[in-house]
Amino acid sequence: MPLVQVLIVLIVVGFLLWLVNRLIPMQSTIKSILNAVVIICVAIWLLNVFGILPSLSKIRVGHVGR
Repeated sequence: MPLVQVLIVLIVVGFLLWLVNRLIPMQSTIKSILNAVVIICVAIWLLNVFGILPSLSKIRVGHVGR
């Protein structure tokens, strides 16, 4: 994935998180949990994109065939 696409994804995710934090009224604890979940997901995605965490693509959810 080109670096420009990574930057665009980071900007879009950051902007969407800012919009949710700014426009949707919610408790500060829920807002903190949401921010932490988004940051952890983005960090794992970045590690996978840059090849630091290549085993992530081998994870399968559910049972496929026998």
